[in-house]
Amino acid sequence: MAVSEKSTMVRPQLDPEFLEILGPIAPLVSRPDISEVMVMGDRDVYIEVNGVVELTDIKFASEPDLVKTIEAIVHSVGRDIGPDQPLCDARLPDGSRVHVAVRPVAVDGPMLTIRKFVEGPDQPETMVRIGTASLEVMAYMRLAVEAKANIVITGGTAVGKTTLLNVVSGFIPEGERIVTIEDAAELHLHQRHVGRLETMTATTGGRNPVSIRDLVITSLRMRPDRIVVGECRGSEALDMMQAMNTGHDGSLTTIHANSPRDALSRIENMVLMAGYDIPVKAIRGQMAAAFDVFIHLDRMRDGSRRIVQVVEITGMEGDVVSMQDLFRFEFRGFDENGMVLGRIAPTQVRSRVVDEARATGVPIPPELLKLYPPPR
Repeated sequence: MAVSEKSTMVRPQLDPEFLEILGPIAPLVSRPDISEVMVMGDRDVYIEVNGVVELTDIKFASEPDLVKTIEAIVHSVGRDIGPDQPLCDARLPDGSRVHVAVRPVAVDGPMLTIRKFVEGPDQPETMVRIGTASLEVMAYMRLAVEAKANIVITGGTAVGKTTLLNVVSGFIPEGERIVTIEDAAELHLHQRHVGRLETMTATTGGRNPVSIRDLVITSLRMRPDRIVVGECRGSEALDMMQAMNTGHDGSLTTIHANSPRDALSRIENMVLMAGYDIPVKAIRGQMAAAFDVFIHLDRMRDGSRRIVQVVEITGMEGDVVSMQDLFRFEFRGFDENGMVLGRIAPTQVRSRVVDEARATGVPIPPELLKLYPPPR
């Protein structure tokens, strides 16, 4: 399977001075095998390693010490935190995400979560090798991107949605103009013509916030060939959907959801959040017209992340958006080490995206020709 060139972008590292302000958790943040550090007041510090959460023996000496560390982190990236503004999301220089909650919203003491940027599987072959996807699924995703299908990646927290979005975005042809929109800029596309937009929170000094919806609206004035939204979770769903229905084909986003069907319900609710009096049937009709493919990820009991479902939208049946499974994960049990056995397998249902790609002259990868031969 042909793949994109590996990105030559050099990812910044946290400098020693910044690590110093982290106090007792600095060694955890420095460890490459740790993907998340979760501080629960001055009582406990948890880490995630290989998908498994563990309690460490590290603690802050006192709550004031923890507050001092939190303030130093937040101020270092130009944000504010305190009783009047007790929540903060920020991005560290190395791409790691930080979320902070302090009193009064954090009832039992300040909570600090650092989701580290971890060099994950940023190449298609790597995702196949570690079992996240199969050759057929990866070939299908490449074809869907080249055919300018609108793709939604779904799944729960920390299942690898952003990692997969990075890989799938790598299939966008080099000559296209791409605008990425994120709360915290994590996507690192290898293409040259990429404009990166990031939200901005309000500050006590009076700075106005800039939301995902603001950025989606402004991106439409930038003449993008593709819009890539890191996560769609609010009223911006309406603008994203309208963009997909008015010539911005090939857009990509992720949505926090338990299944592709659940994602459709979430999108419907998000559109209603925009405040317009739109009939539900009209929203569903727009969804059926806008979205083409849903790719669902799950985290298994052994900590591995797998693509477990690939779904195509096929239209409307009455008041319901209809969909069909192209690939579904077949669970076969566990091996002697407790690792999940199974594979993502084709359902033998004919692909609408493949047929449309074939009709418009998009080359069909050999991995898909066996599954979807030309109609006789």
